[in-house]
Amino acid sequence: MHMTELLVGCRFDYRTEADSPAIVLVEPHSSLRHTVVSEEWDGVDSTEFEDLYGNRCRRLVLPAGATSFGYRATVRVAREAEAMPGSGDVQHWVEDLPSELLHWLLPSRLCESDALTDRAWELFGETPRGAMRVQAISDWIHENITYGVPSIPTTATLEILERRGGMCRDFAHLGIGFCRALGIPARYTFGYLPDIDVQPPYPEQDFHAWFEVWLGDRWWTFDARFNTPRVGRVPIGRGRDAVDVAMVTSYGPASLERMTVLADEVLDGR
Repeated sequence: MHMTELLVGCRFDYRTEADSPAIVLVEPHSSLRHTVVSEEWDGVDSTEFEDLYGNRCRRLVLPAGATSFGYRATVRVAREAEAMPGSGDVQHWVEDLPSELLHWLLPSRLCESDALTDRAWELFGETPRGAMRVQAISDWIHENITYGVPSIPTTATLEILERRGGMCRDFAHLGIGFCRALGIPARYTFGYLPDIDVQPPYPEQDFHAWFEVWLGDRWWTFDARFNTPRVGRVPIGRGRDAVDVAMVTSYGPASLERMTVLADEVLDGR
């Protein structure tokens, strides 16, 4: 397998009225520690911990006034499009799923799978179980939900479905909701996504969200926003929905003034 290196990172500019504790989630997921060649923080002192989903989180305090802090890392990734499930990667009947996966079938705050059951069976009940059913879900969202419609942190699946628009996190939430309604374990994931082997124009870089499903004996990536396998995806946070994996959670009067994100392939040794 041919490998390449990515330079990933981000910077946040905050203004606070008083010292504000915060938790920051921007480092590659703990399952990817072995791929991190180097990494560094600047601007604030912080301590690392892992949450119950294996996400690498940082605790810090934003001092009163203006604060700028950032993270940069070099990460080694495969220089080929991500694998997709095949016919042998079956959708298990619920009674045959490992017990630790049942958690990923439950509705959550932003993925109202219990309220989507009738609509999910209406749309996808006739599709073949397994990878073809999940791909049908991803295709439908890609074709029927308009990207770029602004949403807020509390926007959930029923609203997305009603207004037929949203951002990448909304696409992921709707995919998760449909999958869980059909008995397919699904989880929310966000991370870095470089524009490798993608035709221009390139939008301003940002964090990206997608969803993962359990088929066969592993988790697989589906991305209803782009709906095609990509090169260099780097997961940061995994959880029930976006509530579990906010980039920055502050406990005080803190206002985000600017955020920049970087995810580029390192070329010619630079």
